[in-house]
Amino acid sequence: METLHTVTEQHAHATAHGHDGGHHHTETFISKYIFSLDHKTIGKQFLITGMVWAVIGGLFSVLFRIQLGWPDETFPFLERMFGAWYTDGKLNPEAYYSLITMHGTIMVFFVLTASLSGTFANVLIPLQLGARDMASPLMNALSYWFFVISGIIMFSSLFLPTGAASAGWTIYPPLSALPQTSPGSGDGMTLWLISMVLFVVSTLLGGLNYVSTILNMRTKGMSLFKMPLTVWALFFTAIIGILSFPVLVSGVVLLIFDRTLGTSFYLSHIVIGGVPQPYAGGSPILFQHLFWFLGHPEVYIVILPAMGMVSEILAVHARKPIFGYKAMIFSILGITILGFIVWAHHMFMAGINPFLGSVFTFFTLLIAIPSAVKVFNWITTIWKGNLHITAPFLFAVGFVSMFISGGLTGIWLGNSTIDIQLHDTYFVVAHFHIVMGIAAFFGMFAGIYHWFPRMFGRMMNTNLAYIHFAITFIGSYLIFWPMHFQGLAGVPRRYYTNNNFEIFAVFNGMNKVISIAAIIVFLAQLLFLVNFFWSIFKGKKSSQNPWNANTLEWTSPVEGIHGNWHGDIPEVHRWAYDYSRPGNESDFIPQNFPLTEKEKTEADH
Repeated sequence: METLHTVTEQHAHATAHGHDGGHHHTETFISKYIFSLDHKTIGKQFLITGMVWAVIGGLFSVLFRIQLGWPDETFPFLERMFGAWYTDGKLNPEAYYSLITMHGTIMVFFVLTASLSGTFANVLIPLQLGARDMASPLMNALSYWFFVISGIIMFSSLFLPTGAASAGWTIYPPLSALPQTSPGSGDGMTLWLISMVLFVVSTLLGGLNYVSTILNMRTKGMSLFKMPLTVWALFFTAIIGILSFPVLVSGVVLLIFDRTLGTSFYLSHIVIGGVPQPYAGGSPILFQHLFWFLGHPEVYIVILPAMGMVSEILAVHARKPIFGYKAMIFSILGITILGFIVWAHHMFMAGINPFLGSVFTFFTLLIAIPSAVKVFNWITTIWKGNLHITAPFLFAVGFVSMFISGGLTGIWLGNSTIDIQLHDTYFVVAHFHIVMGIAAFFGMFAGIYHWFPRMFGRMMNTNLAYIHFAITFIGSYLIFWPMHFQGLAGVPRRYYTNNNFEIFAVFNGMNKVISIAAIIVFLAQLLFLVNFFWSIFKGKKSSQNPWNANTLEWTSPVEGIHGNWHGDIPEVHRWAYDYSRPGNESDFIPQNFPLTEKEKTEADH
């Protein structure tokens, strides 16, 4: 009898429906790696560009954490490195606020939105669905290059004489609406707004492409309920982006009008330097509604792809079928719907009607139900599994840990009466960094370690990966868990220094510990980068299916041809999670492996 591996190889070339084989025309380096139309290459471009942005954003956090940890110290070597941002070895207050603004913008939009979705949607959607490429390869490439142009404009603002934007990543007016209010409200803010409009164009081009590909380009047999959970998560993520990002554009355009045309959409009764300004009738609360109508769905744009990847990775490395497959899908749908009607829990301090506040409190607490369903299913999938303690598995479990611990504090902040006390304190910083930022990074790392063999045909170094996980996991909790206690004590976020407040002096030691942990975690990410780029060229060569996974991407050639498969596309016969099936000689059955007569009989009954 042939082994499953042999049959799997044969069925990698099983007949499907009318796509031609892979393309073999000669390509230059520029056409193959720079202006490529191949979804796999574009995914790698998103990934490596996101890594560059993650280093920049992480470095910014190290710089302002040094200021918070040692507010009275001078650092001449930093002044030599960063020039105008420092005076007499100390970070300038204006530069401090610019760094905070740019750190939040870079991490939320450029890394955890564009890079996370752009990488894995591009790499996985066609491969896992059995498609040659995206529905529109040209639109796909344009999505990446609009992202690049957006990033160049944003990065250039750092070198302006007045500095980059400094109104916080939420760019609330009037700081963002009046160029004369601060140096960071000038040309740097203008470039921020232009950059974000182009970023939204990139996101919409990508999202429309992902949805079109998922709905129209699935291989024969790939029904919706045979799709891997990764694809489901990316599908709903794209829908959220398509519906919510245009609202941000509308808010930004009105903000540009206020800045340049003298309108008053967000401005009223403004006094600058004792001089009343000619603005009336506007309201900054309008901007908050428009921003957070994107801003809270944005949380799920960030976290849903990580949820989908973690679901896939836990099943593969626990060698068990995912628990509650359809419950996972409907919980993602529930999160998608509820994510659009909870935005005003960011505005409990804005003077909204208390009854309206109670409505948003209710929906905010309600969204915990689908989140809890997913957590329960992840834990149940791991329970009594044949656990393979690999780097992807460790980071997936780390994601679950971060999502639980960070999500529990969201119940506090979702209650308006408690949020009023904790708003704009370090409690909020700790909550959203753990539940969204760090958790999403853990999901991204899990995905990179898991699908690196498919992207590059090689394996990453396991020992370096274990060190990377240990430092990042422990260090992340050391950074953000103490911030909860600072927030409960009322320590406000974004302050340049707390030394002027005697009541907060007790936290000086804690700030040093947090800052030291932040520096160590940042250096650990450099270790990851060394492992990543070294492994691309020198890593151990991968087999076609190193994890013994079921999904279709592991049936395509290791060399990653343009077109994904030689000859015909594999046909799908089963769902993606047939692991450790009783009576099977192997603990996995790929999706393109035909049903046995026994399975057909069971299906008929």
